[in-house]
Amino acid sequence: MLVLAMLAASSARSELVSRTVEYRQGDTVLEGYAVYDDAVHGKRPAVLVVHQWKGLGEYEKKRAEMLARLGYNVLAADIYGKGVRPQAPSAAGAEAGKYKNDRALLRARVRAGFDLLASHELTDPKRIAAIGYCFGGTTVLELARSGAELTGVVSFHGGLGSPTPADARNIKGKVLALHGADDPNVPAAEVAGFEAEMRQAGVDWQLVAYGGAVHSFTDWSAGTDNSRGAAYNERADRRSWEAMKQFFAELFK
Repeated sequence: MLVLAMLAASSARSELVSRTVEYRQGDTVLEGYAVYDDAVHGKRPAVLVVHQWKGLGEYEKKRAEMLARLGYNVLAADIYGKGVRPQAPSAAGAEAGKYKNDRALLRARVRAGFDLLASHELTDPKRIAAIGYCFGGTTVLELARSGAELTGVVSFHGGLGSPTPADARNIKGKVLALHGADDPNVPAAEVAGFEAEMRQAGVDWQLVAYGGAVHSFTDWSAGTDNSRGAAYNERADRRSWEAMKQFFAELFK
């Protein structure tokens, strides 16, 4: 009986299924990362993950796998295009700036990933969320402002400003912004503008500010020196991930 029990446990053990996926936005080839847990059967809630300023890399893939282990169908999207993965800060800043200064293009790129995920056979199209880190946080907020059929979005230390705040009236889902209280890249005026935007549009929104945290507080490779303006903060990382999980439990109940 013990052997049978062990065999049953082994057969029920979950295994992540992942693959690189190519898709397009216009003439641009994009390369994302799709992952799900094969122990979950049938359609399930889905989560779109959007990368930070250096493009889709191992960090976002790891986060996607963490989400898949929670039972979600996950796509880590590519905004920049296949093979565009700038590593130098100057190059990454320039690449991110292209999209921050062209919100229509940014929305088109993230919408391509959203549509791919929404059409997947394992996705429950009525239960889709998007999360993003830094540049990705800005991006998922833009996706929501575009009127995409999202259940909710989560921004981790993302830019909160919008050149067209009236577009918040298009937001259909709930919004959770997880913010470093000492983030020099997202000053108090930008935070206040975001709050006003959400209030005026009547959005169901939350903003959580983590004391002692600066930009990139979830990035394991960012170091721990706050004086640089971007640094990992284990406590804020852990708390923000739990806040996201609680938010999803509310969204997908």
